[in-house]
Amino acid sequence: MPVDAISSLRRWSMLVIALVTTLCANVFINGVAFLIPTLQTERGLTLATAGLLSSLPSLGMVVTLIAWGYAVDRFGERLVLTLGSVSTAAAAFAAASVQSLVAVGVFLFLGGMAAASSNSASGRLVVGWFDARRRGLVMGIRQTAQPLGVGVGALVIPRLAESHGISAALLFPGIVCAASAVVCVVAVVDPPRPTRSQADPTELANPYRGSSMLWRIHLASVLLVVPQVLVWTFTLVWLIDAHGWSPGSAGTLVMLAQLLGAGGRVGAGRWSDGVLRRSGDVVSARLRPIRAIALAAAVSMMLLAVTDALDSPVSIALMMAASVITVSDNGLAFTAIAENAGPFWSGRALGTQNTSQLLTAGVAPPLFGGLIGIVGFPVAFAVCAIFPLLAIPAVPVPAGSVSDRRGSARSG
Repeated sequence: MPVDAISSLRRWSMLVIALVTTLCANVFINGVAFLIPTLQTERGLTLATAGLLSSLPSLGMVVTLIAWGYAVDRFGERLVLTLGSVSTAAAAFAAASVQSLVAVGVFLFLGGMAAASSNSASGRLVVGWFDARRRGLVMGIRQTAQPLGVGVGALVIPRLAESHGISAALLFPGIVCAASAVVCVVAVVDPPRPTRSQADPTELANPYRGSSMLWRIHLASVLLVVPQVLVWTFTLVWLIDAHGWSPGSAGTLVMLAQLLGAGGRVGAGRWSDGVLRRSGDVVSARLRPIRAIALAAAVSMMLLAVTDALDSPVSIALMMAASVITVSDNGLAFTAIAENAGPFWSGRALGTQNTSQLLTAGVAPPLFGGLIGIVGFPVAFAVCAIFPLLAIPAVPVPAGSVSDRRGSARSG
């Protein structure tokens, strides 16, 4: 086989591995949300308490994301992905083996600490193997791991919980994470990068000093993650409690919504690459679409609030639309951060990005669960629409053309 063909095959195989590994981690991270109906009926938990339990993996990730980013900057993607997947599987199996909800919560938190490894490492793996002209598309594909992981969890976990109980449902993320660990140790190849002694001084410099670019991307992403969290955490409960759907039917619709959301991320990445080819402006090509997505997210959440208050069946379609729109920006922000941070800082920068987002993801479910319990779903949806509106001016879109100066993946 020609060398170019081998190189191309390797690039795309690394993308597939990054996608699958992150998908499996997200089955664990987000799967507990689909236990909320069972936790309410079998354990008598309130929606706020069940929401807090579902947020523990995300809170665990907050503790270790930057540390995992530092580890991947120093030791490479293969080691971090393998260790992280093994540890996540172990935590899931431990959570399934205990009956106390306190103990379950502890293992969910520890599993989240381990699952954080996939975010920075898989993102760096993809950015390292592809050049700027294709990064928007391939990172969009990689970012489908989150909605696909949520979709798989929505399809499998409620059914397992309903038929075999909470412990059996928790075994599923453990099995898929153990399988991904085997794939990582066997097949991951770290992308070629210059050594620190060969690097340009601009690549070694701290990208957070002298520029607000990365800080503003982090802020905008935090604001935009709020509607994402609300949608993926409470859609199942909303369909069951407010619309009378069965857990199986509700889980199927959530899975479909997440599949469409995955397509939205790929479409946003392709859009970004098209803008880059026309303008040559790497930064604006990633960030200008985020502003448009933020506006669309605010509109969709407000329309959802209105139609749900009117008890209109249109609200189901709008929930599907919001499921697509609210997740479409993630790949663009991730790509922009990796490109601006460079090969010697991208692990930590991506860790910081995920830390800020997942801290929000950990705090939002219990807060919105409590809000829903007091004022209902429509008001909660309306409140949620404020956050993407605030994100619009936070997105940095500088004037003029900006090249890929920091060389986040010159090997592509």
